[in-house]
Amino acid sequence: MQTSRVLYISGSLGLGHVTRDLAIAQQLRKQLPSVDIRWLAVHPATLMLERAGESVMPEASSYTNENVLAEQSARGSKLSLLRYLLKSKGAWQHNIEVFAKIVSAQQFDLVIGDESYEISLALRRRPELKRFPFVMIFDFVGLDAMTNNPLERLGVYLWNRVWSHDYRKKRKPSYDLGLFVGEPEDVPDTPFGFMLPSRRQFATAMYQFVGYVFPFEPSVLANQADLRKGLGYGPEPLVIVSIGGTSIGKELLELCGEAYTIVRDKVPSLHMVLVAGPRLATESLRLPKGVEVRQFVPDLYKHFAACDLAVVQGGATSTLELTALNRPFLYFPLEEHSEQASVARILTQRGAGIQMRYSDSTPVSLAERISSMLGIPASYSKIPADGAQRAAQSIVQLLERSRLPGTSAKPDNG
Repeated sequence: MQTSRVLYISGSLGLGHVTRDLAIAQQLRKQLPSVDIRWLAVHPATLMLERAGESVMPEASSYTNENVLAEQSARGSKLSLLRYLLKSKGAWQHNIEVFAKIVSAQQFDLVIGDESYEISLALRRRPELKRFPFVMIFDFVGLDAMTNNPLERLGVYLWNRVWSHDYRKKRKPSYDLGLFVGEPEDVPDTPFGFMLPSRRQFATAMYQFVGYVFPFEPSVLANQADLRKGLGYGPEPLVIVSIGGTSIGKELLELCGEAYTIVRDKVPSLHMVLVAGPRLATESLRLPKGVEVRQFVPDLYKHFAACDLAVVQGGATSTLELTALNRPFLYFPLEEHSEQASVARILTQRGAGIQMRYSDSTPVSLAERISSMLGIPASYSKIPADGAQRAAQSIVQLLERSRLPGTSAKPDNG
């Protein structure tokens, strides 16, 4: 059987994207055992990849870490996605050059990019680099202005024009297959902007919707008692707090620590675990006694499945994992961050979780909310959890089409 060499670029921030990328890679190997996957990623995604025994390209060490740029762009609990993108301009150019050297020196049968927007733009502007089918993975469509700042509104409009360019011009995009993690209803049926097309209409035409990608089967994690025992937890009420894979969210962890002391007066046996993540030094946190603090927690979803309540930021991975696991949770979207505002809209549509706002929360108000939710089971509608399998199937089909004599890889976005 012919070996298929795949370069997988796990882009975006934190750990959520690499979690789903590993799930897709696992399914790829099941459907195409001869596949040879090489990875391009940065810390902390490389932690997950190395732990999984994956092959990370040596060039990854010179790839610019956009997590650093996001952390520099954040203002406490606020992160303007547009400000971050503008700050990333130089980093994108550097990463394009690293990518260009890799694909010029080595032969790949396929390249996959998870929100690797710089690579997609590079392949549009430098088509000579594209000697392979390219798969692009998305989980939101277009940006939204989150403030009344006229410069932000102009920047968002210009970005959305670029995003919708190929669709408006009826041109083939730089990717041969666009995969959207989610369902059509997750894309708002609103225009990108003045005289620009509908986002949902655009997404339906340009992407395949694969449902949601998880590294687990929800039914396997249904026995909460066994999970608690296996993870070393007792029968006491358990609250898991996580801010994800960047250092953004330090203030939220400290707020939860303050709320803990108030809740503990009512629930003395309360066990709260704060997961700081791999990029935030735990010693920098100001926390009361009794709160457990952990750094990098592999398979965090198991702890979510075992908990009575979770408190998280508004990232898609953690919130949708909690939805699939049917666990009660509070989520704090990063303010001024349009992507997490999109996640909040999806969760609201599904009636999952309770949205909070950091700037409006106090230790007392958060403690009251936590106290009111302890012991109250969640009941969400079931969501499709076979996205990794469906994504892998589409990728394998693209590979097979690209190898047919006299044919070129074309997207099948039906």
